[in-house]
Parts: sequence; structure tokens; C-alpha cells
Amino acid sequence: MAMMAENRKYILAIDMGTSGPKAALATTDGEIIACEFAETPLLLLPNGGAEQRPDDWWEAIKTAARRVLDQRLVPVEDIVAVNASTHWSGTVAVDRDGQPLADAIIWMDTRGAPHVDRITDGAIKIEGYEIFKMLRWIHFTGGGPAHSGKDSIAHILYLKHERPDVYRAAHKFLEPKDYINFRLTGLMAASYDSIALHWVTDNRDLARVRYVDELIRYTTIDRDKLPDLKPANSILGPLSPAAARELGLSERAQVIIGAPDVQAAAIGSGAVRDYEAHLYIGTSSWITCHVPFKKTDLDHNMASLPSANPSRYFVANDQETAGACLTFLRDNVLFPDDAKPANAYRLFDQIAERTPAGSGKLIFTPWLYGERTPVENHSLRGGFFNLSLTTTREQMVRAVFEGVAFNSRWLFTHIEKFVNRRIESLNMIGGGANSDVWCQICADALNRPIRQVKDPIQANARGAALLASTALGYMTFDDIPARAQIARAYEPNPDNRKIYDELFAEFLNIYESNKKIYARLNQ
Repeated sequence: MAMMAENRKYILAIDMGTSGPKAALATTDGEIIACEFAETPLLLLPNGGAEQRPDDWWEAIKTAARRVLDQRLVPVEDIVAVNASTHWSGTVAVDRDGQPLADAIIWMDTRGAPHVDRITDGAIKIEGYEIFKMLRWIHFTGGGPAHSGKDSIAHILYLKHERPDVYRAAHKFLEPKDYINFRLTGLMAASYDSIALHWVTDNRDLARVRYVDELIRYTTIDRDKLPDLKPANSILGPLSPAAARELGLSERAQVIIGAPDVQAAAIGSGAVRDYEAHLYIGTSSWITCHVPFKKTDLDHNMASLPSANPSRYFVANDQETAGACLTFLRDNVLFPDDAKPANAYRLFDQIAERTPAGSGKLIFTPWLYGERTPVENHSLRGGFFNLSLTTTREQMVRAVFEGVAFNSRWLFTHIEKFVNRRIESLNMIGGGANSDVWCQICADALNRPIRQVKDPIQANARGAALLASTALGYMTFDDIPARAQIARAYEPNPDNRKIYDELFAEFLNIYESNKKIYARLNQ
């Protein structure tokens, strides 16, 4: 055993969410040995602005990594790679030396929406897109710039038109993951999957994703401000001497170019075979499924995009606020001025578990920050519907869990239509998957078995580690499903079928009946 331990190699996996990064020490089999977290602030600005400071990311990564490495669980020289996965659809403008010229614009930011409207405008439009441009965008990329303004291309357009000094000085625009990779190596590059939401690449051949000059002209941005492209499971280069010193690692450790959070989570969930799906519930939420084909559903803002697996596409439907709804309930409704209970989320679990399904027909809509899919509507807002004098706090708590699950069912309905087949079960990951009652509510609402992945909150870090292992040749993508351990399976409870079908139908009616009101109120 001692000889085996000496021969084992390890990966430092970085999982940087909006709230901050986790640094995880993992084996090449994806087993997480230790994990530490450090927080980063979020800057919410007027008119839909959402930013973070890139230096805060790096300092938090160093803090979390040092906390892991200071435990001295393995020899530093046996940590052979670093792979970072971060939130997606963000933009860091850097100069030639890689210094940020402004705070990073992140996935929540909508200030670029008017500028997307301009580049998609034309005489003959469908769904807000000039028809010829849209056909060309779909032909090459599978989709097109979202009118919500939350795509990376929208952030760059915002800088070009409203921060022209930053735009002119920018040498490259980097996704958050690709900026972290620069801090690790001194090299600027994007992965085939991280670049997708710029909508300027031809991804019809997954082995050779490339920029398309025609699409770049549509966007009006400069080609030379975009980074070179590489596959997600390729080696970017060794750690720079400076990064090695700051992290406490060997300069021989290789940096994997890696994948954003959605794609890395799909790997860490174990659902990597064709038509296998996973449900993630964290601050936000999504459902993804790997597919062997390229397809676009323009009506529901869905398309096959390059995945972290270089031979596969994935389709995703996402929800902007999920676990954030429970945080909102805690901070803005139940404990706005009081000290927050340290175990608030555990209390919520206990309350939801003892409250009957259906919450007395109280419905919560979880659209606290607009939505992208299956409807692209930045003006949507959340709410409790069907409140009465008899509504209890317990019903409000459970209704939040159920509202997120109903929205997941809405997403799942369109995922199944997209793949044109029934998906038999979903692997569930993220902090929400630590909640047994939420797993059961999702199983009941979706009417599908939910497979709770072991240590679900570490799925992104596990995915980053597994992706690094494929890049280094320790395993193949076919080996990954066997590495995903299932803690528990939750079967749909038939006793809850009738009430959840009824409430889900009304959930959809709430959207249809109120979308014009939301638009008037939240222009």
C-alpha cells in the first residue's frame, strides 16, 4: 500500500463559482481528498450591472489552495496538474501584460442588451433577429447572441460603446476561466467550449473549432482582441514560476485549459454518455444532456454547443436563481434584520419535509433575476401566488423548494423534446442535492428518479479533476461514469402526482398570464 501511495499522482482542481472558489486536492481517479473555500464579493451596479474584481478571484484561489496544501496530505511534487473551472459567460479586458483594465463583467450582467439589439437588427426579422444573419449564426454556431445581454459578446459590446477607453486599450478579452489560466501560466487562450457564447466560431467540426470572419464582422468587434483556441482537455502549459511560488506547487505541474462550470459539472456528475442528464442546483440551476448531434431550438434559446468532451456536444437549459431563492427567503423575508441562523438551510429542509406536498396550493415563481431558458425574458420576476390569511410560514418555505422544482420540470420538458426521447433519470449535483427533501421534491415534480451523486457540492471540482486526467492520459471519457458514486436514489412518489401536475400547469399559466405585466414593470 505504501508503494501504491507513493506512486499516486494528484490534481489541484479549482471550482470558482460566483460566491468564490473552492480548491480541491483530487486523485487522478477523481476522488476528492481535501477541499477548501474562500469567498469573493459580488458587485451589483445600476441598470443591470454585475461585476467582480479579478484580483479578488486570484487572492481567493491562493487562499483556498494554500489551506489545502498546508494540510500536507501528499507530496507537492506528486501534484502533477492544475485545472480551473469557473462561472461562464464573463469578460475580463486585459492589456498586453495581462493586467485587468476594469472589473470583470460576469454572467448576471445585462447592460450589453441594447448593443446586441443593434447587431441583430435588420429589415426582415424573426424573433428579433435579422433573418439572414440569424441563419448564418445558426449555421456556424448553433445559436446567436442572446437579447438578454448576458452573453460574453454583449459584455464586449458594452465596453466598446460605453467604456471605449477600456475597449481601445484591451489586448484580449478573456473568459473568467481563461483569465485564471493566464494567471497560472502567463498564456492567453480560450477553450472550444468557453468561447461559444461569443457566437463567432464555427463548431460544426468539434476537432477544429475556429473563428469565422463573417460572424466577427456582424459583432463589430476586433478579431485580434480574441484569444487563440484549444480543446478543453488539452495542456495549456506548465505553471509559471510566479504562480508556482504563490500557490506552493512545483513548476513542473501542468495547467489544463479546462472547461467552464456547466461543462465541468456534467463531467463530475458522471452523466457523460449520450442522452444522460444531470440536474444542478446551486445559486443558479441547470439541466444538461450530452448529445451526438448538432441542433438548434431558437424558440426556447437552446442549442447543441461544444462540451468538455471533445467528441460530443451538450444541450443545456438554465435557471438564473435556484438556491439563491432560499437565500432570498432567509435574508429578505424571514430574517431581514435578525441574526441569521447558522443552520437556516437545515431548518428549511426540516420545515419542507414536514409540510404536505403542494404547500396548500401556494405557488412560488423563482424568477428573481429574469430568465434565459426555456424563455429568454430579463423582465420576469419572482413571487408567491395564491397567498391567503391561512398561508403559513411552513407553506412558504416548501413552496420555494417546489417552485424551483417546477421550473426544473419546465426546463426538462424542453430538454426531452430537444433530444426527442424520454430521459429515464437524472443525476443531481450542487449544494441543493445535499437536501434529501429537495431531491425527493424534484423526483416528484419531474416524475423521474433522481440519483443523488455522492458529495454533490464537489461535482464541479471532481469534473475538473477528471477532465485533467483525460488530458494527462490517466483515463478516457468512457471511464468516467464508473467514477461517479451515487449516494441515494429517489423514486417519484405517486401520491404527489396529481397535486404537482395541477400546480405545474398553473405555474406555466402564471408566466403566460403575467409576462406582459412583468415587461411593463421592469423595462
